[in-house]
Amino acid sequence: MPEEKKNTGFIGHIVNLMDRFSGDKVIFLIALFLMLISVVSVFSSTPRLANDTGSDRVSIMVDQLKVVALGFFLIFTLYFLGRVEWYKKLSMLGYAASFAVLAVLVMNLNLGFVRAGEINGARRILLVAGKQIHIYEFVKLFMIMYLGWALDTFKNGEFKWIPRLAQRHERLAFLEQDIWQKIIYIYFPILSTTLMVMMGSNSSAIFIGAILVLMVLVGGIDWRDIGWVVLVGLVGVGIMFGAYKAGWLKESRIGTAIGRITQDDEATMRQLVSSKRESLEWRQARGKLDQPVGALLAIKEGGLLGKGIGNSTQKYQVPVIFGDYMFSFIVEETGLWGAIILIILYFSLLARGTLVAKMCDKYYDKMIVTGLIILVTGQAFMHMAVNVHLPLVPQTGQTLPLVSHGTNAFLVFSLVFGILLSISKDAKENMARKEAEAQPIIEHDDQWTQNTTV
Repeated sequence: MPEEKKNTGFIGHIVNLMDRFSGDKVIFLIALFLMLISVVSVFSSTPRLANDTGSDRVSIMVDQLKVVALGFFLIFTLYFLGRVEWYKKLSMLGYAASFAVLAVLVMNLNLGFVRAGEINGARRILLVAGKQIHIYEFVKLFMIMYLGWALDTFKNGEFKWIPRLAQRHERLAFLEQDIWQKIIYIYFPILSTTLMVMMGSNSSAIFIGAILVLMVLVGGIDWRDIGWVVLVGLVGVGIMFGAYKAGWLKESRIGTAIGRITQDDEATMRQLVSSKRESLEWRQARGKLDQPVGALLAIKEGGLLGKGIGNSTQKYQVPVIFGDYMFSFIVEETGLWGAIILIILYFSLLARGTLVAKMCDKYYDKMIVTGLIILVTGQAFMHMAVNVHLPLVPQTGQTLPLVSHGTNAFLVFSLVFGILLSISKDAKENMARKEAEAQPIIEHDDQWTQNTTV
């Protein structure tokens, strides 16, 4: 028999590597494509950032390449070394970690090595040894991991601390009821985290809360329970709104949220046109319109085929087009085809993630995969909705996963893909084992086999 032809060269080594890759290849390739898109897009979209920071686009691209390399390192480290048992043990600490870092922000603490910091007048970052940490990006991951553990533990009846407390004190015997365990371990963490995030970012609070509630619904919790959680959350928001109107929360982000929801772009445009150029009114109107109108203009000018890589004009006008409006930028340069490619990549991730979740044989694994897939695809489509100015969607920032410029978000999503690939490896091994153990659909006896071979 002739020897099998071996793949050689760079492409050959890549093919050989993929042949030996036991995780989900589609999810890995999606991550790879998104990272490649990120490098090109960040290089092309950052002339304004380079000018504002006194840097240049080559330096920014080199920094992005370093972040991508670190992201790859995190993905492969979790893929090769990650174990579901370890994830489960760490997941127990997810809410405690989220509560601790959010408390530093809410109470504006200065702990020396770690202290609360502000961006655009809102406390939403931690300064750790002088480095900015966008903590909400990590809270998303922490809470999804925690909720996966909490749902699994509740399903198996393995909560320990509250039942022990109830057994020791007769007055607390009611805590042994399922509803109270759900309130303490599931609903309260969701509500408290969402409200704490709301103090610094309304959009992040809405997004995190929605992901966690959706994850609970998928996990099989009674939808009526979720209705009560949503009702309590709305009451809490109503109380905060009343306090804002009474003048008690003037420094909060509630006013910003109201302004974004009620913002009338047409009225702002009339103010811009009617005001004297460079006047205070003109600058205020221009500031409100730079991002949403610039993003829509970028999409309109992109058309079917786009202007071509490097030919965007809105990258000089929209302040954070390389972050919150990356989708608009990509459409401007690559046209409708670029938008379709991105949508296909994220829809493919949703489909493959669903398949991996079905292949998992453990409830915890299913919930973690489900939550992480909802996080990535949900944020991607919310980013796109903001960029196209979809009605009822507040004009607020969410990065495009694994594409937008931003170290913290990029590394968190690298962790997400690393965990997904690690669990997908176990899931595929589980399916292979089940297939090996499966019985044939029709059993044939030896006599039948002998007769058919004569």
